[in-house]
Amino acid sequence: MNNTYFITGIGTGIGKTIVSAILTQKLQADYWKPIQSGDLDQSDSLSVQHLISNTKTIIHPEQYRLSRPLSPHLSARLDGIEINVNAFKVPETNNHLIIEGAGGLMVPINEKELLLDLIPVLKAKVIIVSQNYLGSINHTLLTLEVLKSRNIQVEGIIFNGEANPESESYIANYTGIPILGNIPKLASLDQQAIAEAGQFIQL
Repeated sequence: MNNTYFITGIGTGIGKTIVSAILTQKLQADYWKPIQSGDLDQSDSLSVQHLISNTKTIIHPEQYRLSRPLSPHLSARLDGIEINVNAFKVPETNNHLIIEGAGGLMVPINEKELLLDLIPVLKAKVIIVSQNYLGSINHTLLTLEVLKSRNIQVEGIIFNGEANPESESYIANYTGIPILGNIPKLASLDQQAIAEAGQFIQL
């Protein structure tokens, strides 16, 4: 059975794209970034394409390519575009699909809707990328709480970077959400490292 996973994070810059690449390679899944806001010449889709080494994955084109590295709602407005949640169409595939979000769940994509509102439309299970830093327990629990409030299915949590068994154990015990893996800081970011990092994820 093929699965669709939506990759979100507890904050910005915690490694959603790296984790997405590792999952894409491990599962030989397809990859899709619905909204790319800025950095169009160095997009997350291009990064994943360069980091994976299997021949099965298809990188599906973004539905919205916004020119400025801003919140999607503002970048879209400046580009003269309105993002409509109900206009999103999940790429047709007979493969697993990794969908990478743009920022965290509460990122606005238009004047009334958040990235959170898009997930049910995509019919995806959520994988949360977390990282251990002062305040990360709070950020992780808040992320899980808002998903719970919307009855959105969470597949599990992946911790990226330096381990903190105390924090990770607390989050797992408090929420009952499975820990899918702990990815250590990678010495390099290349195809071999991404392929080898798949061993740290149980999925």
